[in-house]
Amino acid sequence: MNIEPIRRLCEDDSIQWSLHALKRMRERRITSDEVIGCIRTGEIIEEYPDDRPLPSCLIYGVVISRNLHTVVGSSDTLISIITAYEPDPDEWDPDFKTRKEPA
Repeated sequence: MNIEPIRRLCEDDSIQWSLHALKRMRERRITSDEVIGCIRTGEIIEEYPDDRPLPSCLIYGVVISRNLHTVVGSSDTLISIITAYEPDPDEWDPDFKTRKEPA
């Protein structure tokens, strides 16, 4: 996956927010502006090409000094925000881009 088409769809406001994402964002006090900022400035760190109904990816970004992960499904005409969260330091290396190996 390439992040540029995802960013273009984000800029065009071609975004679908899943109910799951909105619920989790509210619980985690993550704003839609932070999620959009993560997409605009972040990088794809994992890809899930077999996800349904859309292939998706995990984007890592830093927004207002906050590390964020955003899972985004993408088609040619739409992005779908699946979830967003602050990565857990117990599960991720200090760069928050690499999953830690299971103990």
